[in-house]
Amino acid sequence: RSLGTLKRVELREVWKKEDTDFTPWLAKPEHIATVGNALNIELEVQSEEHPVGPFKADIYCLDLADSSPVLIENQLERTDHTHLGQLLTYAAGLDAVTIIWIAKKFTDEHRAALDWLNQRTDEKVNFFGLEIELWRIDGSPIAPKFNVVCRPNDWVRRTGGPTRISENQRKLDQIGRA
Repeated sequence: RSLGTLKRVELREVWKKEDTDFTPWLAKPEHIATVGNALNIELEVQSEEHPVGPFKADIYCLDLADSSPVLIENQLERTDHTHLGQLLTYAAGLDAVTIIWIAKKFTDEHRAALDWLNQRTDEKVNFFGLEIELWRIDGSPIAPKFNVVCRPNDWVRRTGGPTRISENQRKLDQIGRA
């Protein structure tokens, strides 16, 4: 039996710019569904570059379970203070209930900031951190993988168990570490 070789692909090889390449790709129904699957949420994109005063939020969605507002802030690099500030500004301006920050890599400090926010806000506000990776097996098409690195403490219990793709994510994690 022949096995392929799993290879990580750099995000910038696929998306040169965050606002004109990555955000439009992420906002497509089939891709936003992958984000939703990682969090066990059904999302529907309402707009890209959604106005928040003089600023623009990357993606504004609705959680189809209750029509609550969802903010997605994304970046193709390691998390930084600028994006954390944008995340909070847009969340306040949109009165978002679910706030999702997607990045290539989360620093310990920014993960701790989201954990701190989850501990101190009421249970109606949920902060998530997702790391995005790209993978390819030999010459196959490139595939995205979203890893949940931060979520509300009671999220698994509240949504009825692990996310639908968590077992597949664990398998890919093991392959990636091998």
